[in-house]
Amino acid sequence: MHKIAVSSFKGGTAKTSTSLHLAAALAKYHKQKVLIIDLDAQANLTTGLGYDPDAQDSMAPVLQGQKKIQDVILPTSVKNLDLIPADTWLERVEVTGALAADRYSHERLKEILKPLNYDTIIIDTPPSLCWLTESALIAANHSLVCATPEFYSIKGLQRLSQFMQSISQRHPFNVLGVALSFWNPRGKSNEAFLEVIEGTFPGKLLGSKIRRDISVSEASVYGKPIFETAPKARAAEDYLSLTKEILKRM
Repeated sequence: MHKIAVSSFKGGTAKTSTSLHLAAALAKYHKQKVLIIDLDAQANLTTGLGYDPDAQDSMAPVLQGQKKIQDVILPTSVKNLDLIPADTWLERVEVTGALAADRYSHERLKEILKPLNYDTIIIDTPPSLCWLTESALIAANHSLVCATPEFYSIKGLQRLSQFMQSISQRHPFNVLGVALSFWNPRGKSNEAFLEVIEGTFPGKLLGSKIRRDISVSEASVYGKPIFETAPKARAAEDYLSLTKEILKRM
């Protein structure tokens, strides 16, 4: 079972859109049984798949030992794609209840996921180096880094790299690559940004880059992946290409 933690150090890197469309492409076009876990308290992924985060249970009560993971898994509009939604409780879950007194609380997610039967589990983490992100990386056997070709996003990669290296020394995982979104092939600073990425994650820059496309935002309004709302859009093509590249790296 492949478990992929999707991470970035700052918001606005299309991390959630990348997580959602990678999961949807694996389920829809590669016939995989996929679970996507929304670990970001902002719950954009949950909303993007058509659910109201205030009306659902998240991973929080499972991490606290109050519910079984099977109790919080929901179906989506995409065949073979299931979701564990997010809610605001996730934001402080590690300092409440049973987790607050557990020295090894960050390893709990790894144990919770072990009995599940999926081809791939994708974990959308918060855009920060927090307990939830650490838990996701410990639970994963792969990671995918998201970035955009702009200064603060690229600068954040260096801190994310250090964070990931520290965790991988105790809990090894494979960095699948760095996925770039909002890509403009004619961007004036592209070469400089690509050099920084290569220096930070050598050999990990993915060739498939996601071009800016309003169809992605429009799809989220309908609570569906772009493959359902605008399958011929350029971003749909890019996400399919990215998925094939990631499958080869796995």
